[in-house]
Amino acid sequence: MDPRTSAQDVMRCDLCKTAVVQMHCDTCLVNLCKACVGEHTISDESKKHEIVSFKLRKSTPLYPGCKHHSKERCEMYCNQCDIPVCVYCITSDQHQGHKILSLMQVCEEKKEKIFKERNELNETIYPTYQDIASAVQNRMSQLEKEYRDLSTAITKHGEDWHREIDKLVRKLKAEVDEMKNTQLQTLQKHLDEINKTMSDIKDENDSIEKTIDTNDLLNLFSITCNVDKYRNLPQKIVLSLPKFTSGKIQEISKLFGTLSPSSLSSDKHGYSMKTTQISPEAGSSPPVKQLLDEPETVTTMYTGYDRYLYNVACLSEEEIWTSGEDKAMKLYSINQKSLLKSITTKSGNISWDIAVTKSGDLVYTDNRDRTVNIVKNEKIEEVIRLQNWRPRGVCSTSSGDLLVIMYSDDDKQTKVVRYSGSTEKQTIQFDDKSKHKPLYSSSPTYKYITENRNLDICVSDWDAKAVVVVNQAGKLRFRYTGHTPAPKNKPFYLLGITTDSQSHILTADCDNECVHIIDQDGQFLRYINCRLSDPWGLCIDTNDNLFVAQYYERQVKKIRYLQ
Repeated sequence: MDPRTSAQDVMRCDLCKTAVVQMHCDTCLVNLCKACVGEHTISDESKKHEIVSFKLRKSTPLYPGCKHHSKERCEMYCNQCDIPVCVYCITSDQHQGHKILSLMQVCEEKKEKIFKERNELNETIYPTYQDIASAVQNRMSQLEKEYRDLSTAITKHGEDWHREIDKLVRKLKAEVDEMKNTQLQTLQKHLDEINKTMSDIKDENDSIEKTIDTNDLLNLFSITCNVDKYRNLPQKIVLSLPKFTSGKIQEISKLFGTLSPSSLSSDKHGYSMKTTQISPEAGSSPPVKQLLDEPETVTTMYTGYDRYLYNVACLSEEEIWTSGEDKAMKLYSINQKSLLKSITTKSGNISWDIAVTKSGDLVYTDNRDRTVNIVKNEKIEEVIRLQNWRPRGVCSTSSGDLLVIMYSDDDKQTKVVRYSGSTEKQTIQFDDKSKHKPLYSSSPTYKYITENRNLDICVSDWDAKAVVVVNQAGKLRFRYTGHTPAPKNKPFYLLGITTDSQSHILTADCDNECVHIIDQDGQFLRYINCRLSDPWGLCIDTNDNLFVAQYYERQVKKIRYLQ
């Protein structure tokens, strides 16, 4: 076997093609044997050949040639001009006073940055895309099942309808037969009476004929005709047939049921970057839950407020905070229906709205005192004090921030402000498409706020008769202005608002005495009635149970509406 062409042969010198490689020119990137080193260095004397051991190849920095000084190498770097420079460039007027760095140092920093970015690509970004791809594939599989279930539900509903229609047809036909038989029996009885009368008339007539033919005058005088009896004709029986009024076939789709439109949109907040430590909330998607056909009331609890009940906030699955026309905020056990704790506001004013933070602390707004306060270990701390503004609704976000909706003293402006502790981080007030068009009504009427699971900010605006939803950046996503027909056909005046694990948005419709459920894109899904009376405040526990504060009744209803 020719050693020069064997795959198992050692590397050979690039010049003589025979001797084993021992040296390397880092300048020309040529492999050399020791005997050929001299020949290589004199082959091009314009270059400074860096000859190193083959094992140390590419260890010598290969500095770039200078564009302005052809025989020089650029070993330095001008930070202001962002270019490599040689020693002659440094002494020129062009770079006078500029910060000059070692090109090697700049390259090392660049290499370190590249290594970090490569590590981020390999360890964070690529695995995140893998997780996203897996999640999308899982969602596609899940979607197949959900649509099969939907088709099965429609088929089952159709079969139920067929059975009910068959039952109804049999019932109507039985009623037709029964009415027919009743009328036929009546007519038959009437006919029998007429036939009997006709027979009597015939007998009477035969008797008269016999008497008239006799020559016995005495018998003739004894005959009496009952003509008057038969002149009174029987009453005429008038029948009316039942009429079948069919429903309009065109309306059957509404009666049978309708499909809400599907939605397909992009949400830049939908994915989060994979990290080494994942919080329980972000670590897994919530299980998909379907709406119950009929929501059900689990329990009802009387709160004992003297006048009105406004708000409810969940501390846990068993404990709820409430507030009303009273300076006291009360913690109840919903299962035991007992009062556990009562906290009086710091100012003695009525709390406008209440919320519970991720750490389990109670937050409330004091409209008259212009403050937002937090209750820790039964001690009240003032977190935010406003100037020229008054707070309304408040909620605690998944990140631990507070969202406060407030109105100006002149009743001409409304805005949402995000706080981290006492620090203002974000203001949401105007539609991004028109800087002068406000997102919310200016009047100081009822406004409540919550954050959806997809980080949308949802505000119920009484005066605007709308749920106003913006994304995390404050950009308007949609407005929901109610659904027709409403249960009591009254205007849509909304109060409390909350969201669940499915990113549904729920809002209380006081006048129609119901709760609206819409999806995260503003599509109406259904009403919750459950014999509600003046629903006001709403909240959802970790199991997606809905709690409704009833204004006049001063009761809290716990309602199950998801499977």
